[in-house]
Amino acid sequence: MDRPPTQTRVYINLGFPELAAKYAKLPCDGVGLMRAEFFALSMGIHPKKLIADGGDIAFIDSFANGLATVAQEFAPRPVFFRTLDLKSNEYAGLEGGGQYEQREENPMLGFRGASRYLADPESFRLELRAVKRVRDGGLRNVRLLLPFVRFPRELKRCREIVEQEGLFADPEFELWMVAEVPSNVLLIDEFLPLVSGISIGSNDLTQLMLGIDRDSARLAKEFDERDPAVQNAIAIIAKACRAAGRPVSICGNAPSRYPELVPRLISAGLTSLSVSPEAFEATLKAVVEAEAMLGFAARPLQ
Repeated sequence: MDRPPTQTRVYINLGFPELAAKYAKLPCDGVGLMRAEFFALSMGIHPKKLIADGGDIAFIDSFANGLATVAQEFAPRPVFFRTLDLKSNEYAGLEGGGQYEQREENPMLGFRGASRYLADPESFRLELRAVKRVRDGGLRNVRLLLPFVRFPRELKRCREIVEQEGLFADPEFELWMVAEVPSNVLLIDEFLPLVSGISIGSNDLTQLMLGIDRDSARLAKEFDERDPAVQNAIAIIAKACRAAGRPVSICGNAPSRYPELVPRLISAGLTSLSVSPEAFEATLKAVVEAEAMLGFAARPLQ
């Protein structure tokens, strides 16, 4: 398809590196969410067991090779690599997981994201070394995206580890954060100085703003990213990002599932949307129409 110019960038979400060649043919602006979970699940071994068995290099090789595959296919377009966000029950299913994981009643709200990185910095550092290897190899289109950061102090400590691993030695390196818990909304001005940009994870944000388990069949009809509470939260984040001069994206399912949200998201100040590859064409069409309605001057194609 031909790509009309737009001011709002339209990225795609990607989970499997072997699909990169196929989806890189889309006239998208890059990968707004590259999930790390595939890399860990394909290895099938709990990271702490891998480290205990001397498998550090194998971990880095696997992550770096997969990420490089995606970055190469999409270069020079950016690839936002979201570090591991498996829950404890998912880690427990990996080889050796029973040795390292404690059972949680609600893994969705448990030991995940930044809290895990700080409790297990050795595994986090291996991911960072994989990213650094890819960037040092010339694929500098890779950005880093940290998920499920509950507190500004967590983000600060994670950033310190990123600095220790040498990623900030490259002045073009960008560290982003996923905004997906209510504390991110209420304290957004405290998070922003520590990152290059924000990507809104509307799936978790919706369930936590509404208090609805997104996997609950009984409440499925009430789980709706269009709810005013969710949209107001997104608007608060976007307003703060604009004031701070930071780009703000959305990588959750909201624009993929509800294209009618696109004008509202753009009006709120989002600078990019990241959607499923299958939703890209419809989303791009919605962006073009929304920008025309809002009187946006199109960004020249690069």
